[in-house]
Amino acid sequence: MTSQEPLPAEDAFFQALVKADTRALDGILTGDFLIIDIMRGNVTGREGFLAAIAAQHVTFGQIEPADRQVRLYGDTAIVTGRTQMSGTSADGEFTIASRYTHVFIRQGDSSWKLASAQGTPTAG
Repeated sequence: MTSQEPLPAEDAFFQALVKADTRALDGILTGDFLIIDIMRGNVTGREGFLAAIAAQHVTFGQIEPADRQVRLYGDTAIVTGRTQMSGTSADGEFTIASRYTHVFIRQGDSSWKLASAQGTPTAG
């Protein structure tokens, strides 16, 4: 079954990253959220991720998602897509294209929360 259900939560995630809005991110991420870093493949938990965004260890000038597909499995949704991102990190400015997978779960209040994120750099 295909649906667009978790895409507003995903859009809010991308917008919060661009704005470095840790309060918004706090409401979007599950308590046990994990992200696999697109640049180095490091695994970072929720608190470390929020701290890195708050300290501006990485900032995003833009994140443009495309080619998104959603697969629903009850209260779990898997979103795959592409992004074009730009920003700055400890290594300097970056522009990167990626393929990504996001796993969302629907929680008690029926809102979608992001549980896991992983990105892989692509050629373009």
